[in-house]
Amino acid sequence: MKRKAVFLDRDGVLNRVIVTEGKPYPPASIDELEILPGVSEALQLLKAAGYVLIVVSNQPDVKRGITSKKIVEEINNYLAKSMPIDRFIICYHDSSDDCDCRKPRPGMLYAAEQEFDLDLALSYMVGDRWRDMEAGTLAGCKTIFIDYGYAEKQPASFDYRVGSLQEAVEIILGETK
Repeated sequence: MKRKAVFLDRDGVLNRVIVTEGKPYPPASIDELEILPGVSEALQLLKAAGYVLIVVSNQPDVKRGITSKKIVEEINNYLAKSMPIDRFIICYHDSSDDCDCRKPRPGMLYAAEQEFDLDLALSYMVGDRWRDMEAGTLAGCKTIFIDYGYAEKQPASFDYRVGSLQEAVEIILGETK
Protein backbone atom coordinates (compact mmCIF):
# COMPACT_ATOMS: atom_id res chain seq x y z
CA MET A 1 0.00 0.00 0.00
CA LYS A 2 1.32 3.41 -0.94
CA ARG A 3 2.24 5.80 1.85
CA LYS A 4 1.49 9.48 2.39
CA ALA A 5 4.10 12.13 3.07
CA VAL A 6 4.53 15.69 4.16
CA PHE A 7 7.30 17.41 2.23
CA LEU A 8 8.82 20.28 4.17
CA ASP A 9 11.04 23.06 3.01
CA ARG A 10 13.80 23.57 5.59
CA ASP A 11 14.52 27.28 5.97
CA GLY A 12 11.41 29.19 7.03
CA VAL A 13 9.44 26.06 7.83
CA LEU A 14 11.60 24.21 10.37
CA ASN A 15 14.06 26.94 11.27
CA ARG A 16 14.02 30.71 11.28
CA VAL A 17 15.41 32.45 8.21
CA ILE A 18 17.59 35.54 8.27
CA VAL A 19 15.53 38.26 6.58
CA THR A 20 17.54 41.00 4.89
CA GLU A 21 15.73 43.76 2.96
CA GLY A 22 12.59 41.61 3.01
CA LYS A 23 14.27 38.54 1.49
CA PRO A 24 14.85 35.24 3.35
CA TYR A 25 18.27 33.63 3.67
CA PRO A 26 19.34 30.39 5.38
CA PRO A 27 21.39 30.44 8.57
CA ALA A 28 25.08 30.76 7.70
CA SER A 29 26.19 28.45 10.52
CA ILE A 30 24.92 26.15 13.23
CA ASP A 31 25.28 29.12 15.61
CA GLU A 32 22.66 31.05 13.62
CA LEU A 33 20.25 28.09 13.56
CA GLU A 34 17.03 28.65 15.49
CA ILE A 35 14.29 26.04 15.32
CA LEU A 36 10.91 27.72 15.06
CA PRO A 37 8.58 27.35 18.07
CA GLY A 38 6.37 24.25 18.12
CA VAL A 39 7.99 22.63 15.06
CA SER A 40 9.20 19.44 16.75
CA GLU A 41 5.80 18.86 18.39
CA ALA A 42 3.98 19.51 15.11
CA LEU A 43 6.16 16.97 13.30
CA GLN A 44 5.58 14.41 16.04
CA LEU A 45 1.82 14.76 15.45
CA LEU A 46 2.27 14.16 11.72
CA LYS A 47 4.50 11.16 12.39
CA ALA A 48 1.92 9.69 14.79
CA ALA A 49 -0.72 10.12 12.05
CA GLY A 50 1.37 7.94 9.72
CA TYR A 51 3.05 10.52 7.49
CA VAL A 52 6.54 10.08 6.09
CA LEU A 53 8.37 13.37 6.79
CA ILE A 54 10.77 14.50 4.08
CA VAL A 55 12.71 17.74 3.96
CA VAL A 56 13.23 18.98 0.38
CA SER A 57 15.51 21.98 0.28
CA ASN A 58 17.30 24.08 -2.32
CA GLN A 59 20.73 25.07 -1.02
CA PRO A 60 22.23 26.99 -3.96
CA ASP A 61 24.62 28.94 -1.69
CA VAL A 62 26.90 25.87 -1.81
CA LYS A 63 27.22 26.16 -5.61
CA ARG A 64 27.57 29.94 -5.27
CA GLY A 65 30.47 29.52 -2.84
CA ILE A 66 28.65 31.37 -0.04
CA THR A 67 28.45 28.37 2.28
CA SER A 68 29.84 24.85 2.39
CA LYS A 69 28.13 21.50 2.02
CA LYS A 70 29.55 20.69 5.47
CA ILE A 71 27.58 23.54 7.08
CA VAL A 72 24.36 22.50 5.32
CA GLU A 73 24.89 18.92 6.54
CA GLU A 74 25.67 20.09 10.10
CA ILE A 75 22.40 22.00 10.18
CA ASN A 76 20.49 19.04 8.72
CA ASN A 77 22.07 16.65 11.25
CA TYR A 78 21.15 18.95 14.12
CA LEU A 79 17.55 19.15 12.87
CA ALA A 80 17.42 15.37 12.39
CA LYS A 81 18.40 14.83 16.03
CA SER A 82 15.68 17.23 17.19
CA MET A 83 12.82 16.04 14.98
CA PRO A 84 11.30 12.84 13.57
CA ILE A 85 12.39 13.51 9.96
CA ASP A 86 12.69 10.44 7.72
CA ARG A 87 14.88 11.94 5.02
CA PHE A 88 16.61 15.12 3.87
CA ILE A 89 16.82 15.55 0.11
CA ILE A 90 18.95 18.54 -0.82
CA CYS A 91 19.56 20.24 -4.16
CA TYR A 92 22.92 22.01 -4.17
CA HIS A 93 22.51 23.35 -7.71
CA ASP A 94 21.88 26.93 -8.81
CA SER A 95 19.15 27.97 -11.26
CA SER A 96 21.65 28.07 -14.15
CA ASP A 97 22.39 24.34 -13.70
CA ASP A 98 18.96 23.51 -15.17
CA CYS A 99 18.63 20.36 -13.01
CA ASP A 100 15.44 18.44 -12.32
CA CYS A 101 15.88 18.50 -8.54
CA ARG A 102 15.90 22.27 -7.91
CA LYS A 103 12.49 23.56 -6.90
CA PRO A 104 10.24 24.70 -8.58
CA ARG A 105 10.85 21.44 -10.46
CA PRO A 106 9.49 18.42 -8.58
CA GLY A 107 12.54 16.13 -8.90
CA MET A 108 13.21 15.85 -5.16
CA LEU A 109 9.56 14.93 -4.54
CA TYR A 110 9.66 12.32 -7.30
CA ALA A 111 12.87 10.83 -5.85
CA ALA A 112 11.14 10.49 -2.46
CA GLU A 113 8.06 9.00 -4.14
CA GLN A 114 10.21 6.18 -5.50
CA GLU A 115 12.25 5.66 -2.34
CA PHE A 116 9.27 5.55 0.04
CA ASP A 117 6.51 4.21 -2.29
CA LEU A 118 4.43 7.37 -1.84
CA ASP A 119 1.05 8.43 -3.13
CA LEU A 120 1.70 12.06 -4.03
CA ALA A 121 -2.03 12.80 -4.30
CA LEU A 122 -2.34 12.01 -0.57
CA SER A 123 0.76 14.03 0.27
CA TYR A 124 1.43 17.69 1.13
CA MET A 125 4.14 20.20 0.31
CA VAL A 126 4.64 22.82 3.04
CA GLY A 127 6.85 25.80 2.24
CA ASP A 128 7.33 29.52 2.54
CA ARG A 129 8.26 30.42 -1.05
CA TRP A 130 6.75 30.23 -4.52
CA ARG A 131 9.22 27.53 -5.62
CA ASP A 132 7.91 25.19 -2.90
CA MET A 133 4.30 25.68 -3.99
CA GLU A 134 5.06 25.16 -7.66
CA ALA A 135 7.08 21.98 -6.99
CA GLY A 136 4.25 20.59 -4.87
CA THR A 137 1.65 21.43 -7.48
CA LEU A 138 3.70 19.89 -10.31
CA ALA A 139 4.14 16.70 -8.24
CA GLY A 140 0.38 16.49 -7.61
CA CYS A 141 0.53 17.23 -3.88
CA LYS A 142 -1.70 19.54 -1.88
CA THR A 143 0.23 22.72 -1.10
CA ILE A 144 0.36 24.78 2.08
CA PHE A 145 2.01 28.20 1.88
CA ILE A 146 3.43 29.65 5.09
CA ASP A 147 3.14 33.35 4.28
CA TYR A 148 5.72 35.55 5.96
CA GLY A 149 5.17 38.44 3.54
CA TYR A 150 8.64 38.29 2.00
CA ALA A 151 9.48 41.07 -0.48
CA GLU A 152 9.82 38.67 -3.42
CA LYS A 153 7.77 36.82 -6.01
CA GLN A 154 4.70 35.25 -4.43
CA PRO A 155 3.23 31.85 -5.38
CA ALA A 156 0.78 31.82 -8.28
CA SER A 157 -1.36 29.25 -6.49
CA PHE A 158 -1.58 27.04 -3.43
CA ASP A 159 -4.27 25.08 -1.60
CA TYR A 160 -3.91 26.75 1.81
CA ARG A 161 -2.24 29.86 3.24
CA VAL A 162 -1.13 29.76 6.89
CA GLY A 163 1.11 31.64 9.30
CA SER A 164 3.04 28.69 10.79
CA LEU A 165 3.81 24.99 10.52
CA GLN A 166 1.43 24.36 13.43
CA GLU A 167 -1.46 25.82 11.39
CA ALA A 168 -0.42 23.65 8.42
CA VAL A 169 -0.43 20.54 10.62
CA GLU A 170 -3.94 21.37 11.90
CA ILE A 171 -5.15 21.47 8.28
CA ILE A 172 -3.39 18.23 7.35
CA LEU A 173 -4.67 16.34 10.40
CA GLY A 174 -8.15 17.81 9.92
CA GLU A 175 -8.26 16.44 6.36
CA THR A 176 -6.87 13.08 7.48
CA LYS A 177 -9.85 12.41 9.75
